[in-house]
Amino acid sequence: MTPDQGRIRKNNLAVIKGGPVAQIVLDNPARKNAVNLATWQSLAEQLLELGGDGVTRAIVIIGEGADFCAGADISEFEIVRRDAKTARAYEAANSEAFAALRNSAVPVIAAISGICFGGGFGIAAACDLRLASADARFAVPAARLGLAYPADAMIDIVRSSGDQMARYLTMTAATIDAEAALGAGLLLEIVERERLLKRALEIAEAIAANAPLSVRASRLAITGAGRRDPRIYDQARLAGDATFESADYAEGRAAFRERRKPVFKGK
Repeated sequence: MTPDQGRIRKNNLAVIKGGPVAQIVLDNPARKNAVNLATWQSLAEQLLELGGDGVTRAIVIIGEGADFCAGADISEFEIVRRDAKTARAYEAANSEAFAALRNSAVPVIAAISGICFGGGFGIAAACDLRLASADARFAVPAARLGLAYPADAMIDIVRSSGDQMARYLTMTAATIDAEAALGAGLLLEIVERERLLKRALEIAEAIAANAPLSVRASRLAITGAGRRDPRIYDQARLAGDATFESADYAEGRAAFRERRKPVFKGK
């Protein structure tokens, strides 16, 4: 990962800020970026902070080193997931992180290389878009550990990879490659390893250059269509109506007339 003066590291999570596109780096390469309880909690906190800072318009999440994420850090399970009570508390932290990704105020793009297993798969599945290098591998191995995947997080796996692939992955604990993930619809693109972050940032920057209110309305409409939730439909309708009264809509029309790039402010 390229050093950056805006890089802040806490609980095996690094955040790089500098303009409208932020990066969240899963930063525990010695354990293939496995996520412990503190990191789950920090992930939710950072997503909420970035989404509300008034500057960030898109986020790229990536793993430090060769792998995206090996999932939950099993080495701490004897303490944080030793019985039903502690497991419920641990899964609440899982669910909060997945929900923070799923409901992020700004779009989140996962740039995936190497291993993307278990909770790492869940992180990727909760993002808006997913890119991967050809060496990426995907699995949900909970059945091999005798565990159940958090029920609410299963929404993301089904939404991102389809009902049949979700059943196959969770019931067999099989590993699939990037081509299979692309075929299932889990991935938007497969790109060369050395271009993975660059391509993710290109897409994030394209999103960030567009009108934030329009992006928000589109995301709500797409989410509503996928979940068939009348409440989200209503939110999408209100968000869409708001775009027509926005300064950004006036700016978009003016920029079109004047044949220049628009400068949107999210207002």
